[in-house]
Amino acid sequence: MRYALLALLLAIAVVAGTMMQSPARAATFVYVGNAESNEIYVLQLDRQNGDLTVVEKVLIPGITKPGASTPMAVSPDRRFLYVGTRGEPQVAAGFAIDPASGKLKHVTNGPLADSMAYISTDRTGRFLLGASYPGHKVIVNPIGPPGTVRPPQQVLPNHPNAHSILADAGNRYVLAPTLGNDLINQFKFDAATGMLAPNTPPSVRVKEKAGPRHLVFHPNGKLVYVIGEADGSVYVFDYDTGTGQLKEKQTISALPPDFQGKPSTADLHITPDGKFLYGSERTSSTLVGFAVDPVNGTLLPIGSVPTEKQPRGFNIDSSGCYLLAVGQLSHRMSSYKIDADSGKLTKLKEYPMGKNPNWVEIVDIP
Repeated sequence: MRYALLALLLAIAVVAGTMMQSPARAATFVYVGNAESNEIYVLQLDRQNGDLTVVEKVLIPGITKPGASTPMAVSPDRRFLYVGTRGEPQVAAGFAIDPASGKLKHVTNGPLADSMAYISTDRTGRFLLGASYPGHKVIVNPIGPPGTVRPPQQVLPNHPNAHSILADAGNRYVLAPTLGNDLINQFKFDAATGMLAPNTPPSVRVKEKAGPRHLVFHPNGKLVYVIGEADGSVYVFDYDTGTGQLKEKQTISALPPDFQGKPSTADLHITPDGKFLYGSERTSSTLVGFAVDPVNGTLLPIGSVPTEKQPRGFNIDSSGCYLLAVGQLSHRMSSYKIDADSGKLTKLKEYPMGKNPNWVEIVDIP
């Protein structure tokens, strides 16, 4: 009896020790906005092999007329997903993310000042920043109780075809490209009040008719990359974290060598280690890759690959191993393995999505 008890206690100790040495791995969930079917696909990503499994499909409630796209933003604590609608009514739908399953629970819809091409939260998650392409506006909505977007507190007009907006890592400055006048607007940001004010200077200009669209910060915070929709180029800037100002240092083509037609580049993302940058081009339906110089952040092409038809949106997981791209006209998503040494993309699988998938967010939980 005594030996049996000792054996049981030993077994419990071994199990407990194993659990302490092998903590549960974070689960990774993928959220895809499908504009015309007015729904969000929730999928789980297997980090071992890149496979995706559908968890659920969630309708965006209260929408009477779907729009052209569904910009999305994840709160910094990864507890909430905000979904902007470009149809009617124009709202930001807040969803709570279940920490166990990744499933979404609708919290409420909050009013937007216009149709938003892009939304993001500030670094505290207390404010929703928006760029309105058709309304030519930059906006700030406060976020009240978690998941609840309040009415706009600031609407800045006269920003032609504003197309994206991001706060820097220090949450002191905000950048917002305006495609219609070839400017990247530089704002001071008051993190306490959520108010924007023009920086000095208030903007930097890129090449005429470049059409600056989306931007991304390098993980080191000292570089910014902007993709030009109209000229099919990527612009590289040094970024002064102390002043929030940009200084252009390189322009490089994002078009495939045999490109024909009118450029329509769209999205831009960088791997978490800062080694590789990727962009999407809708006319040729391609993804372009660049190696990032580890010293000065300039770009060297590593080639283009065909992808889903009209790839407006894509994203990269936090491990930097997988890239997921959706096609607005193919209504599918393709997954790619990113080679850790060369950055080259290898296609893994295709997955059916809803109608007009255009936005991808990837979230690790916890």
